[in-house]
Amino acid sequence: MYRLNEAQQAIAGDAAAIAEKDLAPRAGAVDRNGAFPTESIAALGRGGLLGLNVPQAYGGLGQRMRTAAAVIEALAQRCPSTAMVYLMHLCGIACYAAAPDKTSELLREAAAGRHLSTLAFSEKGSRSHFWAPVSRAASAGHGAVTISAQKSFVTSAGHADGYVVSTLASGATQPLESTIYLVLKEDGGVSVAGPWRGLGLRGNASAPMTLEAVGVAADRALTAEGKGLEMMLGVVLPLFQVGSAAVGVGIAEAAVQATIAHVTQARFEESNSSLRELPTLRAQIAKMRIETDRARAHLGAVLDSLESPGPATQLMVLEAKASGTEAAVVVTELAMRTCGGAAFGGAHGIERLFRDARAPIVMAPTSDVAYEFIGRALCGLEVF
Repeated sequence: MYRLNEAQQAIAGDAAAIAEKDLAPRAGAVDRNGAFPTESIAALGRGGLLGLNVPQAYGGLGQRMRTAAAVIEALAQRCPSTAMVYLMHLCGIACYAAAPDKTSELLREAAAGRHLSTLAFSEKGSRSHFWAPVSRAASAGHGAVTISAQKSFVTSAGHADGYVVSTLASGATQPLESTIYLVLKEDGGVSVAGPWRGLGLRGNASAPMTLEAVGVAADRALTAEGKGLEMMLGVVLPLFQVGSAAVGVGIAEAAVQATIAHVTQARFEESNSSLRELPTLRAQIAKMRIETDRARAHLGAVLDSLESPGPATQLMVLEAKASGTEAAVVVTELAMRTCGGAAFGGAHGIERLFRDARAPIVMAPTSDVAYEFIGRALCGLEVF
């Protein structure tokens, strides 16, 4: 469905092999313990996948969104928490790559598997409206600033090495006049403000963070002053939308396969028959297959449009996350019903997939916000 060339297929195949060997065996423990998947991320680093979208000039694989979608789906089938951490890393790296004169060394570190990035956009005051931060940079002279902010949900909080941080420009007069800065883990004033105890994606450490008068030099600005929205919409949003859809498709595919395994293996002793012989259950699986295939096909169409932009491209990008993640909700609901008590008891990890599917739909932009964006675009209104 992703129509990868030979080189892209090799990368996606390597990712699937790493996911099967290193992510899948840890996924249950990551969920039970709410533990950040440190070993799984290290395995991706050893495989060169932290450099997936690092330009080749800096030692990376130089891949774009089509390959990223295939890789993310492969990871999400085995451990959705790790897949989401990885997606946010790719988003951070995309911002680095947009300002390579300031981030060249970190790009090389990521390509070597030694640097994990993430985004820090959402704030308590702006909630899911990530494009309108309420924090404001304070000028420290010569282009340097200090940043104080309460970031509400930061994936990989306290574990990432680099944080792509949004804040209102010091001279901003409008809520969309933000600037994007790079903040490093070791910078003074950076702290995790609380634990992450999520219903789903329990391993992605999406905790609140506090930035208290963090000093940032001029060379840490990844955008011109007041031009952060351009990076959010032009660099981050398309990748985040596509990647979130791929996470959803991966969760849905895992639920389909787990359900097939259950109804094939479970038996009625009195009739010496398996659950798969029940037409009602086969019909449920058919619905799951159709929903998953439909979401993957939509994602493929979005990728096609991004590679050959046209009038519908913006709309399709806005649709991507809602399409993929909402499909995962539908499919995992069907999986729980089809597998019954076994699923509720934790068999095949279906209950975990059910919970994980519900996390991306509330990540900004939430599905409801996405529907509003889509509706505004369809009615000829400005989206933002």
